[in-house]
Amino acid sequence: MAEYICVLNKDTIIIKPAKKTPILLRMIVLVFAMVCGVYICSVCLKQISTHSKIKIQDIQVIERPSPDVDHENLQISSVHYPNPETFSRAECAHNPVRYFAILSMQRSGSGWFETLLNSHVNVSSNGEIFSVLDRRINISSITQTLDKVYNLDWFTSASKNECSAAVGFKWMLNQGVMQHHKEIADYFNRRGVSAIFLFRRNLLRRMVSVLANSYDRHAKLLNGTHKSHVHSTEEAETLAKYKPMINSTLLISDLKEVEITATKALEYFNSTRHIVLYYEDLIKNPTKLKDVQAFLGLPVMELMSRQVKIHKGPLSDHVKNWEDINKTLNGTAYESFLQADY
Repeated sequence: MAEYICVLNKDTIIIKPAKKTPILLRMIVLVFAMVCGVYICSVCLKQISTHSKIKIQDIQVIERPSPDVDHENLQISSVHYPNPETFSRAECAHNPVRYFAILSMQRSGSGWFETLLNSHVNVSSNGEIFSVLDRRINISSITQTLDKVYNLDWFTSASKNECSAAVGFKWMLNQGVMQHHKEIADYFNRRGVSAIFLFRRNLLRRMVSVLANSYDRHAKLLNGTHKSHVHSTEEAETLAKYKPMINSTLLISDLKEVEITATKALEYFNSTRHIVLYYEDLIKNPTKLKDVQAFLGLPVMELMSRQVKIHKGPLSDHVKNWEDINKTLNGTAYESFLQADY
């Protein structure tokens, strides 16, 4: 039975037995205790749930494939189940497909990178489809072309058709990307297209490659045939014999212009799911290719390419007016370009 304490004065305390509590009062206390218990349990469960979510997010950050890639957006890529008009996906109709686009600049390694991707049994990267002007004459023609590619109705030698797990193409920034960036970014977000930015750190080497490739379009050094990419050491050495002359007066402004273009492209597509890669990193660190496959939600495979690098060794071997270029860039923000191997 409950007791209560009665205080008569400072030194006297008398403990008296309490009166019998009415049944109704007991019931009220019992119900109140049950309600409090349920409330406390629900609060605890919410805290545990929130704590678990925070832990999961922390693990995702810790397990990021490339912590040094600042621009990577690690949201889970959207999956799609396209229904092509030109063929049936047959037994692969229930296999999900992810959409991607390689955004790059000429002579930044995008051709080599695309051959690596296409060596994956589940990837179809359809080349530089917007090199044809009619396909990018306006935003309507661009979206029509994109719809066709992502519906698997675009056929190239790279098409895996029925069982593609990732489908895309490479898109140069000067092929309508910058002019229609807002509409294209909206399209990417609406359709769940992942952007793969591929740039080159050494812009001086890129410039040498651009000038040499431009020269060969007319000179056709390989038995009267122009080739932007080669598959043998002999062909690479033949093309590397030509040493371009670089305009030293415009050199720094030209390098800055390329940097600005890349920066703007990243700003324009910052809202999209994307990853930023560099040609030099892909060459030096093969694990970067695993990062790309993870980004596209693909089973990891060893990727291979038959392409052979054309301009190997120090840049001084490949530039006709090397002394002028060396003098122009020494002491500038671009001085490191003079020494880099790639």
